[in-house]
Amino acid sequence: MQVTETLNEGLKRGYQITVAAAELDAKVNEKLTEAQPEIEMKGFRKGKVPMALLKKQFGQRLLGEAMQEAIDGAMNEHFEKSGDRPALQPEVKMEGGEDWKEGDDVVVSMTYEALPEIPEVDLSGVKLDKLVVKAADADIQEALENLAGTAQNFADRRKGSKAKDGDQVVIDFVGKVDGEAFDGGSAEDYPLVLGSNSFIPGFEDQLVGAKAGEEVEVKVSFPAEYGAENLAGKDAVFECTVKAVKEPKPAEIDDELAKQFGAESLDALKGQVAERLEAEFGGASRAVMKRALLDALDGMVSFELPATLLDAEAKQIAHQLWHEENPDVHDHNHGAIEPTDEHNKLAARRVRLGLLLAEIGRKAEVEVSDAEMTQAILNQARQYPGQERAFFEFVQQNQQMQQQLRAPLFEDKVVDLLFAQAEVSEKEVSKDDLQKAIDKLEEE
Repeated sequence: MQVTETLNEGLKRGYQITVAAAELDAKVNEKLTEAQPEIEMKGFRKGKVPMALLKKQFGQRLLGEAMQEAIDGAMNEHFEKSGDRPALQPEVKMEGGEDWKEGDDVVVSMTYEALPEIPEVDLSGVKLDKLVVKAADADIQEALENLAGTAQNFADRRKGSKAKDGDQVVIDFVGKVDGEAFDGGSAEDYPLVLGSNSFIPGFEDQLVGAKAGEEVEVKVSFPAEYGAENLAGKDAVFECTVKAVKEPKPAEIDDELAKQFGAESLDALKGQVAERLEAEFGGASRAVMKRALLDALDGMVSFELPATLLDAEAKQIAHQLWHEENPDVHDHNHGAIEPTDEHNKLAARRVRLGLLLAEIGRKAEVEVSDAEMTQAILNQARQYPGQERAFFEFVQQNQQMQQQLRAPLFEDKVVDLLFAQAEVSEKEVSKDDLQKAIDKLEEE
């Protein structure tokens, strides 16, 4: 086997790999010899099939395997010796193509961009501010009021009041199709919130304006795609008796509210709310400090960037921003989106910092544990209620999806490592000041 360099310009590399026909033939014979003792064929005892016959029967398939193994082995040996790490999967082409025939040498061209040498950084002189926000009484009160709103109760309206959107009506009802009551179409003392869209379209609208004690005939049509086939597309009449009309009333901020949310008392709930708020503030503060760290790193290092990575990142940025500006377009059936100078500039920053963080993490042997990956998958799976198991299994079988989940975990670990090397000072600020810092990040 022979490996010859054909290109060495900047980060671009090119090599020609030649595998001699005799070497391939030897590999095929080696595979046949190894398999011969276990092969049975009509007319021959097990392990006694002549080599010539085996070669005629299995040679072509084994030749393909031998070619792939030889080329893969040559590539791996090259990367071990050279120390090169390709920015993307190398492009490999077999020369001769369709004209190649058995007995010819195999000649393959391999091209790629090597990852650049990345300088080490010294963060000992970098100063970072860690913005600290304490949960103020007003913040805690606002959060409690929001919780009370979600736990709202309903109180009887003044006698004779008409039901409005948002009110709760307590009803008895019997549903009929073609004059006959149907299974599952009746209930007593059913609390229905008007405007909740919990019943089929048009049902709740016809109860707006009803009063306690009234009987209302609600006429609706079941959707064509309704789950019950015997009702799909059918017209129905619901005979409703309105027993009460109630208006929404926020829950009182007291010990009873606390118990609804799993706390022993209002004071305990306030403590939990304060912890949650300060955790949210801490997450926002970390984002601000991370940006400051990345800005510092960006100004500390300079190295050649692989053009393939720059091009791919710029196109991705341009595509993402285009969809943000055109939210009505949900597919990719649109023309090519050419990156602008601004996109290219942002791509250069992202690629440079991405390579730098990856190299720092590699040298520091930063790893994402199986437990951390499992937790990340479970967190993501919660976005698909009822399909968590299917999502989990999908990720387990999808390497690309696993990498998408692993990458931010790895980056956060490297960032924490760098925080520990920098000079970090805590700076207590108000919630508004923190929000201004976050807004500034989003503007940049």
